[in-house]
Amino acid sequence: MSSSSLPQVIFLDAVGTLFGVAGSVGEIYTDLARKHGIDADPVAVNQAFFRAFKAAPTMAFPGCDPVLVPQQEYQWWRMVAQQTFSSAGVLDHFVDFDHFFNDLYAYFATAAPWVVYSDVLAALQRWQRRGIQLGIISNFDSRLYRVLEALELADYFQSITISSEVGAAKPNPLIFAAALQKHSCDASQAWHIGDSEQDDVEGAKAAGLRGIWLKR
Repeated sequence: MSSSSLPQVIFLDAVGTLFGVAGSVGEIYTDLARKHGIDADPVAVNQAFFRAFKAAPTMAFPGCDPVLVPQQEYQWWRMVAQQTFSSAGVLDHFVDFDHFFNDLYAYFATAAPWVVYSDVLAALQRWQRRGIQLGIISNFDSRLYRVLEALELADYFQSITISSEVGAAKPNPLIFAAALQKHSCDASQAWHIGDSEQDDVEGAKAAGLRGIWLKR
């Protein structure tokens, strides 16, 4: 690929593109629940999680005071977790669900539940050597900053754009526009790579970027 055909900036999705859950969400949820005295089937919990996650509204809080965003994120995930264990039939087994969820939420801000995909570092280093700016566009929450630091990925990126902070989630073009503004970059000079055809590829194309689907 010639230098003239390279983009000014490459944006990447985070979860499912740069890194993913080590094992399954159900396994992690039930392992932590067991420490709180709750026995649950990890397969049932995993299935219940994805039903709850899919049914939840997008992780965006338009018009929200930025100071209140972390609290909104926490409550969003608490709702998903509560619905997960309710659907799995064990919510009423918890003596103190709030205590459990506080531990769960903190755990996902560490490196422990995540694994960086094997092809990621080589790609980031190659783009860096070519002088391409790198950014993240994600529908995750503000724990992403700590996760990137913990996984030793943060230094590769010049910008991080999160739906909860922008007030718009992919595939909404507003989140792509917010990311482009950070690089003073025209959409035609930017790529976005992600694992979701709708959110990442179609969303990027609708905003004028080149959308690239990474099928994990």
